[in-house]
Amino acid sequence: MRGLFLAVFALLIVAGDSGRYAPQLISNAISVLSPSHQNVGGTSLESEETVESDSAQPDAIAPDSTDTTLENNPRDNALALLWLAAKQGSDTAQVHMLEIFESAYNDGFSSTVSVDQETATYFLEKLVNLENADAAWLLYQILGEEGASERFMRLAALGDVAEAQLAFAMSTDSPEKREKWLIRAASQEYLPAQAALADWYLLHGQQQLAKPLLEATATLDMQSAFKYAMLLWDEGKFSQAKPHFKFAAQKGHQQAKKALNVIKLYSPYSVAQAIKQSGALHWDDKANCLQRVQPFATSLATIMRAHEHYQSFNNDTRLKELSICLAPPIWLNSDVLECDANYRRAGILGCDISPLASIAKKRKFSHAVVVAEQGKANVQNGVMYLDISDAYTVFVHELAHFAGFADEYPIGKGMANKLCDEDGIEDFRPPNVVVDTEYWYAPHETVENWLAIDPATIIARAKTCTVLGLNSYKPSRRITFMEHHDSGVIPPLYMVLWQQQLEKQNSQRPISMNFFQAFHNSGNRKEAAHWLAEYEAFTGTK
Repeated sequence: MRGLFLAVFALLIVAGDSGRYAPQLISNAISVLSPSHQNVGGTSLESEETVESDSAQPDAIAPDSTDTTLENNPRDNALALLWLAAKQGSDTAQVHMLEIFESAYNDGFSSTVSVDQETATYFLEKLVNLENADAAWLLYQILGEEGASERFMRLAALGDVAEAQLAFAMSTDSPEKREKWLIRAASQEYLPAQAALADWYLLHGQQQLAKPLLEATATLDMQSAFKYAMLLWDEGKFSQAKPHFKFAAQKGHQQAKKALNVIKLYSPYSVAQAIKQSGALHWDDKANCLQRVQPFATSLATIMRAHEHYQSFNNDTRLKELSICLAPPIWLNSDVLECDANYRRAGILGCDISPLASIAKKRKFSHAVVVAEQGKANVQNGVMYLDISDAYTVFVHELAHFAGFADEYPIGKGMANKLCDEDGIEDFRPPNVVVDTEYWYAPHETVENWLAIDPATIIARAKTCTVLGLNSYKPSRRITFMEHHDSGVIPPLYMVLWQQQLEKQNSQRPISMNFFQAFHNSGNRKEAAHWLAEYEAFTGTK
């Protein structure tokens, strides 16, 4: 506060000089500053305008003509003189003032010779009143988002301060305004703005607009290098993509390192190549592989995610005792599977999986996982659909659906109508959920099984059927992985139930049913008959 008082006092004392020649005011300000102030921010505080000699300016202010109070405060005197010149329209004076304040801000206002924050704020507000965009942005930075007026940011943005334009873009909820200001900031070749605009285009599926921005920043920023490499790879420009992956990896980008590793391990195949290259898979004996699961991916991003799930499953000690075998993922060419985030207008991810049938004949898998770019995870007749944002915990949750487990969160009305009454649940018989009946729970055999495994089992309320206002129950008070996949809680009883379900193969829906339906609907009777026979052999229902 004392610094601000002295600055104001200095301004009042030199106010008599307000009519003086602006270059002379600047010259006097420079002469008042001590030598330590004459090279602020690496720029010499010399007037860029021609200053006439004192002999040519009889009214010039001599450096020693100020009040003795000001002589004790040369810095404040200099700022006051610079402000008077700035007010007369001198851009040079404004530049010098900003250099002083920027240096003090970068120093954290900690130096004994730098301007204090109150003084800087005082003069910056005056410069803002002159519509100085750089002053507005510096004042916004000093005061912080909470203390600064949005007016400062907007003024700086309008004044083509790229940093302010980026901040203004990110502060608005309007998509149109955000894109407009990102474009303005990026047009000034401001790296963070170019990267942010590229992200904006990628978010909205406009890869071709993002590409030149990423190309411009790829050699400077590891994140841009990685994204640019991914775009090149998806275009089939593999040799051009690899150097950018390597650059990003060398800079410490973890996803780039994973991409390089996956490229070494896998290659994209057509169906014929996949059959030839992968060949028959030697699964463990039947008792250990009651479910034989084959993952598929169709892009670099999806094979990276599929490989992560494969590694996580092999390292997951919780699932070691289950009779589930997971094969290494197969990377298919992007044109092999037709997938849609709103498959058949059902609001969930799905694909036409009939091209996988010939691979299934060779690999002998009973279930499949398809990792696609985008869509809601689900399981349909022996096929699990995931997208690249789904974590391993989602994979485990959906894997339990392969064995017939029901969701313990509120399910949709359509499924609830099938599951949540006495007759419906008898058809599905999930191992982890029962419903109310007039006399007891249904199916009562499910509850008896819980108690046989663990007589201390506590039957707790589940949320499965709440959409219909009906009660449902589960064998645990805890929030399990079937209610919140990211909770990670798989109670010991659930592990026993899971293995029991694997051993009841007639309670599962393998991929052979999916193939049967696909070929039956397309009129291919021969293939439909083959896969129906495979389904009956797997479930023992022939």
